[in-house]
Amino acid sequence: MEDVKNYLDPAEEKMEMAVAYLEETLQRIRAGKANAKILDGVRVNYYGSMAPISNVANVSCPDARTIAITPWEKSMFKEIEKAIINSEVGIMPENNGEVIRLAIPPLTEERRKQLVKQCKAETENAKVSVRNARREAIEGLKKAVKNGMPEDIEKDAEGSAQKLHDKYLKKIDEVFAAKEKEILTV
Repeated sequence: MEDVKNYLDPAEEKMEMAVAYLEETLQRIRAGKANAKILDGVRVNYYGSMAPISNVANVSCPDARTIAITPWEKSMFKEIEKAIINSEVGIMPENNGEVIRLAIPPLTEERRKQLVKQCKAETENAKVSVRNARREAIEGLKKAVKNGMPEDIEKDAEGSAQKLHDKYLKKIDEVFAAKEKEILTV
């Protein structure tokens, strides 16, 4: 029975990581509401090294349509603005000398559909990862049969791998459905 765990545990771990990666990726997709997570991928030149904005400034959301960035050092204003402009965030920063503000524009219907498509593509990538983890586990089990594992144990383990696969695909669909609802809610 220990042999079966050697194949199913790594598969489940990979499936769990696929779901976690999807959740993190979908958080970065702008849904018309202010969310500090959309700045997670933006890096700023901070004394010669590239650092996330959250490491050089306080990032907050004072209301549903605004992200406020308060740099800890005055010298960082230009660097942060430049990093945001050059990033894929797509929002022009406004600087009043104290705080950099990002006004989140309301999404058009067309943009909402594009974002849902983008989310769907990320969801499909996560599903492919889960399927690959299942396939690797089943291939490993088939090799184990050649090395002496009883076939009935291998078949039961394949069923367990399929159950894990179904469980994680359901989780992925739930994560996508929640994000889709968030994007399409006006």
